[in-house]
Amino acid sequence: MSLQRAFLTFFGAGLSPKAPGTAGTLAAMPVGLAVLYYMGIESLFMLTLAVSIIGIFEINKYERATGEHDQSEIVIDEAAGVWITMMVAYPTVNQSGIEYAQIIGIVLSFATFRLFDIWKPSTIGWIDRKAKGGLGVMGDDIVAGFAGGFLTIVILKALERFPG
Repeated sequence: MSLQRAFLTFFGAGLSPKAPGTAGTLAAMPVGLAVLYYMGIESLFMLTLAVSIIGIFEINKYERATGEHDQSEIVIDEAAGVWITMMVAYPTVNQSGIEYAQIIGIVLSFATFRLFDIWKPSTIGWIDRKAKGGLGVMGDDIVAGFAGGFLTIVILKALERFPG
């Protein structure tokens, strides 16, 4: 496997025969969590920014070489998207008074990101349909990441209102 293909498939997660996007998201979460825990949110931000920019250019090259747009094996966009969801939700998770807030935050980050990535409402769907090349592949997942993060915050805040 070439370095480019390893990067774009998030080290082979996108080669899963079933639900490669979900497999890519699941593979990216432990990496994001480790970076958050050991290096902080700033480091995860820089990693996400670098992966997103490199992803756009590498997807463009890959699509030119293969002649296909937004192949299901490309899941580096899922990695960037779920990391954004985790970063947006992270401060609320840390300040939450909910028991097991961190576990709930992890599960919600996965679920809300996948919801928006699969459903593709509004601007997310527009980017997916209209934007070409690497920007289109990465763009819809980046916006889905922000939407997932905000929905995670809303759910956590709602859960805080219930007596424990």
